[in-house]
This record gives sequence, structure tokens and C-alpha cells, in this order.
Amino acid sequence: MAEGTVLVTVDAKGVATVTLNRPEMHNAFDEDTIARLTRELRALGDDEDVRIVVLNARGASFCAGADLKWMKRTAEFSEAENLQDASVLAELLLVLDTLPKPTLALIQGPAYAGGVGLICACDIAIAAKSARFAITEVRLGLIPAVISPFVINAIGESRARRYFLTGERIDAAEAERIGLVHDVVPDEALKVRGETFVKMLLQGGPNSQTEAKALIAAVHGRPLDNNMLVDLARRIARVRVSDEAQEGMGSFLEKRKPRWQ
Repeated sequence: MAEGTVLVTVDAKGVATVTLNRPEMHNAFDEDTIARLTRELRALGDDEDVRIVVLNARGASFCAGADLKWMKRTAEFSEAENLQDASVLAELLLVLDTLPKPTLALIQGPAYAGGVGLICACDIAIAAKSARFAITEVRLGLIPAVISPFVINAIGESRARRYFLTGERIDAAEAERIGLVHDVVPDEALKVRGETFVKMLLQGGPNSQTEAKALIAAVHGRPLDNNMLVDLARRIARVRVSDEAQEGMGSFLEKRKPRWQ
């Protein structure tokens, strides 16, 4: 029997699989799960042998958001205690969002509230056709504050206005249409589709993928001005002279695979 609320394995190719392991609780998270997940993601981000991080879950649900017992406790917290509690989840999402490795979420079942935040903090999200999503906080008299930047980045302000306010359920096809996930496949094909993306990601240079993620963060939402152009030129100049880029361009010209493959 698998043990622990978060399971981590790393294969010989450097593909780390992080599995939410509270199936009996629909993989809802509490303080312990958040702390474990944050700690494991930090370690994987620092591990030079790790190339890709795959986030998935055991059981019928991907993640139901906050654990009910945890929610009960927070209802009795002071505002200061709630601030500290919310900051822990914010740290987790920021660590996942800024991880210097490609991240891939495989969603096999329902994802609600904070579970949607986890998905939107990943680089690529693939959902099974039967998966369902909802940003349900307003139905509890709450707001999706901590997950909001990540969800709005994924689906945009206009759609956030609808789904943050209604709390309605979103099926997989609609989730793909609005940008919440990138791909939807039959339930039985989820693992194979995930493996296809892993193979594609392994073809890229590890350093270039880290630099590409940093590039997106540097460009998104900022004005295209001379400072931006100078920054972009410096980035490509720095990357071009790196050992990885020299190997990549050399392998292309010599019609062979680069060493990282």
C-alpha cells in the first residue's frame, strides 16, 4: 500500500512523478499535504538530475481543494492566523509556478477550488474526458484569492469574471476551450498522452527550457519598449554562448541527436 500524502518517484531519464495520495479524501489538502508538496517540489527544482515534473493523483479525484477538517479549523482562526495559513498555500503555488523544470499535470478526475490552482500553476495540463472543474469559493462565502493570479493567467479576466462569480461546474471540453487545460483525451488514454508530452519535453535542452520559462515571466504583461528589447537581446546572447546551445546547434548541423537526449 502506498504511504504518505505525497508520493515522489524519479526514473532513469530524470522524469519525476509527484502523486497526491489521499484518495479517500479526494486528494483534498491540509497543512501537512501542502508542506510536504512544497518541500518535495523545492527539492526536485534543485535536483540537477531531474528534467521534468509530472503532477498526478491517486483515486477518483484529482484534488477537491481544501480538506473539510482543515476548513473547520480555519473558520475558528483569527485574521492574523488566517493570513499565515493562506500564505502557506500561496508559497506552494508560487514554488510550482516558478519551478525551473517543465511541469505537466495529468488530471484524471474532478478538480475544485485549490485543485484548479495547482493545475493552472503547471506549464502543461492534460485532462481525462470525464474530469470536471469548478472554482467554488463563492458558494462558501469565500473568494479564490490565493489561486487567482494563476487561474486568471490561464483563462483570462473575462472568463474569470464568470467562473469566479458563479462557481459553476466546468466539463473537460469547456476547460480546454477556455484554456484551463491544454488537451483532453479519453480516460483510458491519459497516461499514454502524458508519456507523449514527456517524450517531447525530453527533446529540449534542460537549460533552454529553464531559460524559456524565465523568458515568459519576463515578457508577459510588460510593455514592449527599449528596455524590453535590450533585455531580450541579452538573454539570447547569453544562451547562444552556453555549452548547451553550442551542443544543440552543433548536433543539428551534424545531423545527430544532442547529448541531453
